[in-house]
Amino acid sequence: MDVFELLPRLHLLRFPVGQAYLWRDGDELTLIDAGPAGSGARIAAAARAAGRVRRVVLTHFHEDHAGGAGEVAALTGAEVVAHALEAPVVRGEVPGPPPVFEDWERPLHADAVRRLPRGGFDRPAKVAEVADGDVLDFGGGARVVHVPGHTDGSIALHLPGHGVLFTGDAVAASPVDGRVMLGVFNVDRERAVGSFGRLAGFDAEVACFGHGEPVTHRAAEALREAVRRHGVVG
Repeated sequence: MDVFELLPRLHLLRFPVGQAYLWRDGDELTLIDAGPAGSGARIAAAARAAGRVRRVVLTHFHEDHAGGAGEVAALTGAEVVAHALEAPVVRGEVPGPPPVFEDWERPLHADAVRRLPRGGFDRPAKVAEVADGDVLDFGGGARVVHVPGHTDGSIALHLPGHGVLFTGDAVAASPVDGRVMLGVFNVDRERAVGSFGRLAGFDAEVACFGHGEPVTHRAAEALREAVRRHGVVG
């Protein structure tokens, strides 16, 4: 795991597949996504110098984002939070629906699976459930935005007081040219496109994606340019 500072309050945690983010309010920390299984000890060690991890907010149930949640919670005492549609999958009560692949996505997915650690999930015992419009107590008030399409219960988080938007896998940055793009491996591409368009309507200076380099300046313009480029309608 590699750690990069994006803002004085915000760090990126990068794994072999995907990435998570650590937001700091004083000595209280919020983790957005938890990396794959086996990441918990490294995340806890990275957070220890900055403060106490109070909560882990999962943008969706996929193992590269939620696999380490149980270990992080066990090591830090953090509350785990997910959308009501994702929480049963994170807890292991029901299986999550598989993606509907575009043909060009299949080799990308196979490569990602090869790079993920074996073991799948460190499942948390408890998951607090949230819904669209809920406001979480960090970052001056973090609004939960339901962005279905990548998974049924995918969420984004908007911190309007800081101009920061966490998109999960609803949005990505291209590994080829860095341009903002629709996230891949979606269960419902039409709904994913609609969610992308919705996120482009938020006022954000910084956009943090589940995959690809974050946009740290004029992020809203980058998302809207992508909407124009692809003809996305929110």
